Amino acid sequence: MRLASEMARVADDGANLHVLPIVTRGPTENVNSLLYLRGVDLAIINSDSLDEFRIELPEIRNHVNYLLKLFPSELHVLVRPEIQSLQDLAGKKVNFNTLGTAAAYSGPLIFSRLGIDIQRAFIPHPLALQQLRKGEGDMAAVVFITSKPVDAFVRMPLEAGFKFLPVPYEARFEDYYLPASLEAADYPNLIKPGERIQTIAVPTALVSYNWPIGSNRYQRVARFTDRLFGRIDGLQVAGFDPKWKTVNVAATVPGLARSPAAQDWLDRQAGKRAAQK
Repeated sequence: MRLASEMARVADDGANLHVLPIVTRGPTENVNSLLYLRGVDLAIINSDSLDEFRIELPEIRNHVNYLLKLFPSELHVLVRPEIQSLQDLAGKKVNFNTLGTAAAYSGPLIFSRLGIDIQRAFIPHPLALQQLRKGEGDMAAVVFITSKPVDAFVRMPLEAGFKFLPVPYEARFEDYYLPASLEAADYPNLIKPGERIQTIAVPTALVSYNWPIGSNRYQRVARFTDRLFGRIDGLQVAGFDPKWKTVNVAATVPGLARSPAAQDWLDRQAGKRAAQK
């Protein structure tokens, strides 16, 4: 919601362009709104959330294009001291936050790809973390999928032995995910100086429906794209989320094609640079 609100502040152009953020239950619901809710032009999604729609819409990758790659959401698997590996979680209770959140969708999907059969729990993370710390409710791990650092891990006092499990990047993740890491600078209370925990990240992207070029809906998306891309530096200043400084309008998103409106903007900028040489 913060990303949408900040884009609205920069891209809004009074009577010419008005950006209205909509609150939903999470990235998967955002895809549903983009496909079926009248008047929705754009959505912020996790790249793997398209998998849920493949049965009813097998060619969904042809219907959704990305405008902008946003921040990655890193996979965090926090476990109790007795758990030493991902395989140790087989048959044990793992919490993925409430249904509709990024962790509740991507987490079970990732564990399924790893071939690890777990007991899935979908309770609020604060309650799950409390159970994890106290050894209650047979809770063995909690899974967060969000941009690091996670405040809950930074601020929560944890006894010795609690740790993040490494999740190596493998070929089975190449379609949607990216390699990532968690470091001591992110979580000094959980990771030793100089240590790096391998994990994977789910790309977060701003996407649109693939409307026919020249249509009214396409022109709306193109107008927003021109306004946002042309003022992206306005998001990279104090007062906005610091992670905007890492956003590159030319970056690609695994598993998706770039919107023609975004590609057209990039091509025009490249033409301008060439003309100035």
